Amino acid sequence: MLSFLATSDLPFLVIGRAGMDLYPSPPGTRIEEATNFSAELGGSSGNIAVALSRFEQPTSLATSVSNDAVGRFVLNQLSSYGVGTEHIHTIDGDVRTSLALAESRIENQQTIIYRNQAADFQMNAGQIEAIDFSQFRALVVTGTCLTLEPSRGATLLALKRAKAAGVLTVMDLDYRPYSWQSSSAALEVYQNAVDYIDLVVGNDDEFGHMSGSYAEGEAYARSLAQRNKWVIYKRGPEGSLAFQPEGNAIQTGIYSVTALKPIGAGDAFLGGLLASLSRAERFETALLQASACAAMVVSRVGCAPAMPTLAELNEFQAAHTADQHPIGEK
Repeated sequence: MLSFLATSDLPFLVIGRAGMDLYPSPPGTRIEEATNFSAELGGSSGNIAVALSRFEQPTSLATSVSNDAVGRFVLNQLSSYGVGTEHIHTIDGDVRTSLALAESRIENQQTIIYRNQAADFQMNAGQIEAIDFSQFRALVVTGTCLTLEPSRGATLLALKRAKAAGVLTVMDLDYRPYSWQSSSAALEVYQNAVDYIDLVVGNDDEFGHMSGSYAEGEAYARSLAQRNKWVIYKRGPEGSLAFQPEGNAIQTGIYSVTALKPIGAGDAFLGGLLASLSRAERFETALLQASACAAMVVSRVGCAPAMPTLAELNEFQAAHTADQHPIGEK
């Protein structure tokens, strides 16, 4: 199923949050001590869309933004990166586009996200019904989209319609416990969504939540592969495991860099992976390129502006070697 990415010239469709990120300047400055900030595009889905676009993969974003200066900032930024905005709705009223303050530092790093009455959670079924999914090669969603209604129902509808149209479906689990009423409520919704997913990406905590026990996360990831899904199980500094429907497991390492911040790596990983597969790279190669993208982003200021181009990725890999768990079957 993943080979479809390389045989289609249709665009990607990413669903979910895009917002404004404010970074204290210069790097290393704490938020409470800052007098200068740089404003950048952020939000997990917005970042993934930019990552794909930076690799010259045609990509559109579907979401909702507020009808105010911050919403217009997001639309302008997406357009500047080449991301299509035709499926983004602007909403009047008291809803607001997501705003985040994030420090460019590793030790005691703070990220504060303002999500009260978030505009992206207002994405509804009507917006999804207006999309012709047959015009896309893949649908990419994140778990954040499932947190609240009407976004939850709209996202599940999008997955169902995409599957019916024969479109590859991809999900970054992106589980954030503080966003949910309860762990059990989140689990029920996630397991419903996963039924419609072809490629599932998450870390050890997220798969641990899906299984009901941290210790059973890897076993659960393997079980999804037995249900004819591709699964990538990220393990931080220990690299990642990829479970394929035919039963093989591939183990890959990471690239060590001097990190400037801990955020943005997951978005870069997924965008880089999908772009690599779209260039017809072998799955093992795509996994390493995804890891390289993640390493590059954590060593740069910002998330969306830190996403590499293909030339930058090639230069990075020529100068660095994955330092743990070389490619191989496990």
